[in-house]
Amino acid sequence: MIEQLFGSKTRVKLLQLFYSNPNRPFYVREITRKIDEQINSVRRELSNLLSIGIITSDNTNNKLYYEVNQKFEYYDPLQQIFGGGVKKTAKKAGTTVTNEDNAAEADLRAVGHIDLAVYTGQFTRDETAGIDLLIVGEVNSNALQKYVDELEAKENKALRYTSMSLADFKYRQQIRDRFAVSIAQSKKQVLVDLHNLLSEIEQESKEK
Repeated sequence: MIEQLFGSKTRVKLLQLFYSNPNRPFYVREITRKIDEQINSVRRELSNLLSIGIITSDNTNNKLYYEVNQKFEYYDPLQQIFGGGVKKTAKKAGTTVTNEDNAAEADLRAVGHIDLAVYTGQFTRDETAGIDLLIVGEVNSNALQKYVDELEAKENKALRYTSMSLADFKYRQQIRDRFAVSIAQSKKQVLVDLHNLLSEIEQESKEK
């Protein structure tokens, strides 16, 4: 039914990919691999979405990247349809918190009790924090390594990650540790943020 409403299977898959991954850019062959569609069909639908304004494009290192346009007039209703019902539990500058049904968050449950999980770095083309994945909470180290190994295989790239306890991260926030501030200021995709951990530093950065 959704395919009939929105024109094609490829278009629906693209919308699901982009709206499930706000703040995350993708290049054409990466998109083709993730949605398992022919590259010509993908290129055609990307052109359509660009012309409408649903996505934006940016050329970096001779690669053309595409990303959902969060300023698009109908971003919120489309997010409800294609993003799995993303909930904004806090007003975060340039971030989005995905809902409990998000696949990445579901996979994280096997790692332990996660208070904060963030994609940045290679995922968002922002090296501010110097890492690609941050996990805060009580985690099983073996389960975390398995999660990272599987994520690296899925993304076809080596990932830099850091994990720490909630107490450690809160202390770093309290003293305005450089790493904690860089995470808050970076372009990121927030998978989990149970305690609204990033909002205070983000707000301070916005006011400066």
